[in-house]
Amino acid sequence: MRDAFVHMLQLAYFMLPAYCANMAPPFVRFWHGWNRPISRRWLGDHKTVVGFLAGVCAGVLATAMQRLVDSPIAIVDYRHWLALGLLFGTGAMLGDAFKSFAKRRLHIAPGERWIPFDQLDFVIGALILVGPRIELGWADVVLVLALSFVADLMVNWLAFRCGIKDSPW
Repeated sequence: MRDAFVHMLQLAYFMLPAYCANMAPPFVRFWHGWNRPISRRWLGDHKTVVGFLAGVCAGVLATAMQRLVDSPIAIVDYRHWLALGLLFGTGAMLGDAFKSFAKRRLHIAPGERWIPFDQLDFVIGALILVGPRIELGWADVVLVLALSFVADLMVNWLAFRCGIKDSPW
């Protein structure tokens, strides 16, 4: 039981840069004026250039911190933290953008709930870009998806309650 818990912590620690990347864009939504949408037509008004860049930067900063901490639960080598951070941040933001693109094509309104894609888009995007550089088994990927799903629901609800997000999903 203890080993399973430690392994879940290791996977959560590993995914931390993607989680940070996903949480960054809502904090820059208040920067009006020069914070332009990437594409109103394809992604909607709420996917902005600054939000995308903030997500990538958050992924890089999180891996930089992981490199400095040198945690005993780390499952990857953080010597190449910059590349890893760019992959995590970019993957998370591309996953989120792809989900928004799909929602627009399916005529699902921005902010409308779309479970489980709203919770897993950034995780899948990050895993796709980081996957070639790491060794995760299918059981690890499924565990990451399950943990991320539950954690994302909880964090988004909390962000909604704090006024950071407009919806609890």
